[in-house]
Amino acid sequence: QVQLVESGGGLVQPGGSLRLSCAAPGFAFSGSSMTWVRQAPGKGLEWVSTISSGGGSAIYRDSVKGRFTISRDNAKNTLYLQMNNLKPEDTAVYFCATDRFGTNRGQGTQVTVSE
Repeated sequence: QVQLVESGGGLVQPGGSLRLSCAAPGFAFSGSSMTWVRQAPGKGLEWVSTISSGGGSAIYRDSVKGRFTISRDNAKNTLYLQMNNLKPEDTAVYFCATDRFGTNRGQGTQVTVSE
């Protein structure tokens, strides 16, 4: 079982920014692509972004392109998600995961975008 620990969520106004972090101690982090998924209230898991093992390539769902940036620091076994220009529809629990379906994910961090 891979341990993943997310942090950095919070309450922010529309247009604001947050930076999420995901620590992955004791995991072969540098050899794995990593993913952020989210779950809005009353909805299923939704893929957000995936980054390659070396960090050289990343893909995003259309609704976050140009606003979110995924990155990683393999020396620190840490994954990041910089979220700018946040919208109310970004409100969700955000999870880091080792696959794009979120099968193996952490406990999540709550992001709430509201006035």
